[in-house]
Amino acid sequence: MDLRAINISPAFWRDKRVLLTGHTGFKGSWLSLWLQSLGAELRGLALEPPTHPALFEVANVARGMDHRIVDVRDYPAVQAHVDEFKPDIIIHMAAQPLVRLSYEQPIETYTTNVMGTVHVLEAARHCSAVRAIVNVTTDKCYENREWVWGYRENDPMGGFDPYSSSKGCAELVSAAYRQSFLKSARIALATARAGNVIGGGDWAQDRLLPDILRALQGKQSVPIRNPNAIRPWQHVLEPLSGYLVLAERLYLGAEEDAGAWNFGPRDEDARDVKWIVENMCSAWGSHAGWTIQPGNHPHEAHFLKLDISKARQVLHWTPRWSLEVALRRIVDWHRAWIDKQDMRAFCVEQIKQYGSPDE
Repeated sequence: MDLRAINISPAFWRDKRVLLTGHTGFKGSWLSLWLQSLGAELRGLALEPPTHPALFEVANVARGMDHRIVDVRDYPAVQAHVDEFKPDIIIHMAAQPLVRLSYEQPIETYTTNVMGTVHVLEAARHCSAVRAIVNVTTDKCYENREWVWGYRENDPMGGFDPYSSSKGCAELVSAAYRQSFLKSARIALATARAGNVIGGGDWAQDRLLPDILRALQGKQSVPIRNPNAIRPWQHVLEPLSGYLVLAERLYLGAEEDAGAWNFGPRDEDARDVKWIVENMCSAWGSHAGWTIQPGNHPHEAHFLKLDISKARQVLHWTPRWSLEVALRRIVDWHRAWIDKQDMRAFCVEQIKQYGSPDE
């Protein structure tokens, strides 16, 4: 795998001890496979896979790592694993990640996303082996003003709904731990804010791409809530590559990089929901239409974009796949799954495609 084009060094990651929380989720499963392919010694802490089917099971992710069922809300368990494993790098992704579910389960959302973050950082600061931490939050941590330009890393935190608010809180927790504890312990902590992540193997409820694929597979019209809502869509491998680049720099002593980072798509790939539906139908080879989903829906932001100038200029990180390419990759993945191909091998091959200089 030639990863020079995306600034990732396989030699750096080989045999690095990496603790990854949330490894059974959609993004966590993809990152687990990537770290395994790089030769990292990987331990994951997470709940059982959140959906059935789940990428974690379909791609046999557990085969190449130390897989542990641990709730990040359980501080003694988190501390015990950090103390025992003695990771070089921690990537914290465990979260309650759904906006609509946060309205139904606000307590679980806050305890997982806020106190779970506190637990991981508290355990890390007492472990002398830890040198770098990447805490993955979200683009929704910003105070959304519905403006047309992208949010920058120094814009204020906010959040209308419990999910967005909880991630803004996790950002504030990270900033406090960085200044109060981690800087003096020479542990570099950064937060990473990604856009609306899409990719093969996502079966979550109330996410646009899974809803589209379920409808297309069932030859039905696609139900959507807000056809004109604009989001910064990006293939899952885009932000994951950013997390890896960032973690490597933190570990190697780039203390100035300990802070907040946006990893979003190209400006032109901030598209409305209707565009996504129509282009997914085209990529699938279907003329299926879409319908407005009836009912009273909780508040969701209408317009959201990220400014990724900092990552471009400092990390030399840039998005590689256009939104059209990302949608084709998702269709390819889903068709391969329907055809009962080896999905672990298929995921690794897509990672190789992403890292190819010709892509």
